[in-house]
Amino acid sequence: MTPAVEIVNVARRFGTVQALAGVDLAVEAGEFFGLLGPNGAGKTTLISILAGLTRADAGAARVLGHDVVEDYRNARRLLGVVPQELVFDPFFSVRETLEIQSGYFGIRDNDDWIDEILHHLDLTARANANMRALSGGMKRRVLIGQALVHKPPVIVLDEPTAGVDVELRQSLWAFIRKLNRDGHTIILTTHYLEEAEALCGRIAMLKAGKVVALDTKRNLLSSFAGLTVRLTADMLPEAWQSRVVREEDGTYLLSLASYAELERLLAALRESSATIAELSLQEADLEQVFLRIMARHH
Repeated sequence: MTPAVEIVNVARRFGTVQALAGVDLAVEAGEFFGLLGPNGAGKTTLISILAGLTRADAGAARVLGHDVVEDYRNARRLLGVVPQELVFDPFFSVRETLEIQSGYFGIRDNDDWIDEILHHLDLTARANANMRALSGGMKRRVLIGQALVHKPPVIVLDEPTAGVDVELRQSLWAFIRKLNRDGHTIILTTHYLEEAEALCGRIAMLKAGKVVALDTKRNLLSSFAGLTVRLTADMLPEAWQSRVVREEDGTYLLSLASYAELERLLAALRESSATIAELSLQEADLEQVFLRIMARHH
């Protein structure tokens, strides 16, 4: 089966910055796929290449088999992108904005679908409001509607819930889950890792323009099945510093392989006369996996 999205050895440099350094990945049709990474990892650059907003220096990108450069018309029709930035035309209402976006794809008389989008994004009451009158969260809802208005089989969401209230976030994800169940391929970038953990079946992690992890969510979580220890203490013995995933104001997050290792940590703390204010064990979640992978590739 033709992949929904195929990225082959894509590289892109901006001056002295190597934004992408040979990225290879494929997203299968119907997947809910997560694309994660710290700021500057290359996620938005990769999405821009896929959407035709910038060109790769090397490699190829395809949407359902259509090259984004050589067959750009079909590639664009098959793709809907929700950008990270709030970009809008201040001279039109919400409904007019969606109707104009439909026109870019040669689509007319799709009022029923626009009404459904407005309903699911809780925009029906603001359908005739000017875009300038909307809050930041409302504008982001319209951007999502613009990406969906031509019913693309592949939808890319670049930080879609940034600045969005909790209530809308829940209704938005219910709508996106429905689209995924209906067969749409969803690619999500987000800094809310709990969202990625709840929604995505497979995840790629980027750092410094390279894919440093690519697997199913289940496999990523099971690969770090050891103990995660949250420790608040006045000091941590030097021998255990290498196990620290994160440290903030005297609270350490440590990754341990077993309970035997936990016992050795406690013995080392006793020998060093450290004062422990708090200690707790946590199950590994996607945030911990992400932090460990990023630290491993530091």
